[in-house]
Amino acid sequence: MKKKFVSHILALALGAGLVSTSLAADKTLKVGVTSGPHAQIMEVVKEEAAKKGYNIEIIEFSDYVQPNVALAAGDLDANSYQHLPYLENANADRNYGIVSMAKTVVFPIGIYSKKIKNFSEVQEGSRFALPNDPTNGGRALLLLEKQGLIKLDPKAGIKATPIDVIENPKKLRFIELDAAQLPRSLDDVDFAAVNTNFAIEAGLTPKEDAMVLEDGDSPYANIIAVREKDLDRADLKEFVQIYQSRPVKDFVVKKYQDSILVAW
Repeated sequence: MKKKFVSHILALALGAGLVSTSLAADKTLKVGVTSGPHAQIMEVVKEEAAKKGYNIEIIEFSDYVQPNVALAAGDLDANSYQHLPYLENANADRNYGIVSMAKTVVFPIGIYSKKIKNFSEVQEGSRFALPNDPTNGGRALLLLEKQGLIKLDPKAGIKATPIDVIENPKKLRFIELDAAQLPRSLDDVDFAAVNTNFAIEAGLTPKEDAMVLEDGDSPYANIIAVREKDLDRADLKEFVQIYQSRPVKDFVVKKYQDSILVAW
């Protein structure tokens, strides 16, 4: 009788262990990010999530395309690296079925140079490097237009490309590169538009080193993206709450000052 009782208790304990393990597995979320600030912020989210029993598995990518490919394929539960215009363009091109679940931070794009200190020094025929993806490229050109160096076709909007430049008095040459390569291009071009996450990763301090930065009134707030069918998942909703918590906000403000802005 005693043996049966012990066996019964052992079976219950093992069963509880299996349930506990199963619950832990269910509370693991795979989240894709790009290296640099997005990954750094997600490490803080991971720490806060652990307090609520969640395990955040952070998957880092070195480009802007693969995180959406992985999410659409079901290899990720969410990703956190892109702004809404980029996602909308990606969905239009590839029909990913990915949607925005929440805003995260704004990475103001900036224009940097190792050869000049202000825009009055721009010479005729200068080389300007910019991101080769549709939304960030347009973003860079709009920022350049604000400095009075070019004029864009108003119809192009945020998707402007060098083809949409209708006035170019300095005869600037436009060099389109993958966004991650732009910091390295500063040795070869006269000036370049660099996304803040890649600028910081390259050792630049946007607030100090950029000749100009986008202001906080930007439509390019980054987002947490998920598959549309997962939009109502309770664990992802809790993940958003953790991301938008006070400890994460405090980290962003203290770590990045005005180089990265909280968007929630």
